[in-house]
Amino acid sequence: MNTSGNAPRKLANDCFAALDTLMPHEQAMRLLKERVRAVVGTEELDLADALGRVLAEDVIAPRDIPAFANAAMDGFAVRHADLNPDAETTLPVALRVFAGDVPQALPAASAARIFTGAPMPDGADTCIMQEDVEYDEAAGVAHIPAGVPKGINVRPAGEDQRAGQPVVRAGQRLRAPELAAIASTGTAQVKVYRRLKVALLSTGDEIIRPGTPFRDGAIYDANHFFLRGALATLPVQVEDFGILPDERTAVEDAMRRAADTCDVIITSAGISTGEADYMAETVRKLGALHAWRLAIKPGKPLAFGQIGDTVYLGLPGNPVAAFVTFLIYGWPLLAGLAGHDWKEPERITLPAGFEMKRRKVGRREFLRGWLESDARGRTVVRRFAKDGSGLISSAVAASGLIEITEKLQQVAEGDMVNFIPFGSFGIGPK
Repeated sequence: MNTSGNAPRKLANDCFAALDTLMPHEQAMRLLKERVRAVVGTEELDLADALGRVLAEDVIAPRDIPAFANAAMDGFAVRHADLNPDAETTLPVALRVFAGDVPQALPAASAARIFTGAPMPDGADTCIMQEDVEYDEAAGVAHIPAGVPKGINVRPAGEDQRAGQPVVRAGQRLRAPELAAIASTGTAQVKVYRRLKVALLSTGDEIIRPGTPFRDGAIYDANHFFLRGALATLPVQVEDFGILPDERTAVEDAMRRAADTCDVIITSAGISTGEADYMAETVRKLGALHAWRLAIKPGKPLAFGQIGDTVYLGLPGNPVAAFVTFLIYGWPLLAGLAGHDWKEPERITLPAGFEMKRRKVGRREFLRGWLESDARGRTVVRRFAKDGSGLISSAVAASGLIEITEKLQQVAEGDMVNFIPFGSFGIGPK
């Protein structure tokens, strides 16, 4: 499925093909970066409606911004050449200039009373703040101290942006600062990528939604809310396809409908070779499935595939494994499909406030953790005490992920480790 409006070229059918080996994290990220691109069309939106969308073409400054030199504060505009560098200078105040005025040129050997944002009169090149000037309003003169630097308190034309230069580039997600930068050019409408339409499916006879009375053997659908919350930080429209029973026909019917109407299908669990796991065989039947065995913890198995033009992402069933693998791999995947420039999550290197005496090398681990001040006042990284990929409490306690690279055999307190804040994925602080 691909939304209309300048639809881009489709992904290749073997886009997600990979070697059937245990794939290192860096290789997985490199493959995604190389192969993923926008799969949605574009549309024109009013600037007021574009928050959170991904810009589809550069916005170019049509003129210098600001368009004219202006006063950075209330004061007096002068020609610096008229000032005595070694003694006080007294100048008549010939002009009074407010923001929005188009002033006449400043006469020689005179000053202009000027206010913040007002255009500097032709000839004036320096603005002395009013607190530093003795202004005799009755006599109409300003007494200016010695030693005023040239150009002080003047915002030159083009200081923010030069005419013809990109103000915001295509591929950037529009936050409040980007909207303000575009508004400063006078641009009222922008071309953005359409929202990526994402089908979210849960599977399993044991899965029930909150609000349903509990029954023996049941599991409440935490993964749906983990994923839906993370998806809310992306320019996507989520379509909830509910909970599918462990029944081949029901799974196939839902997957066909999702592929017909959505750009991406995301599931968790049901991708193994168990007797009642129909998800993998359905994707293979309707399209192509590529199982990625990753050298990571948690979440070694991931499934990527396509049904027609619709991308398939199959996540692990354990809630924290699904959450972590979605953030590390699914989040940049969907951002790229939505037109966003590829961006590695921010990593902060800080001392460990924990230890790991022995660990299995060869895998990259993503522990749940948070930042805290130690007894010496240093910011250190703390980790949740338990590693279980089903422990939702570890994600609740955390404000980010601790990245332990493949070769580390142990971590001692004070060793430097990488911390990836959840904010790197648009998930706000606790």
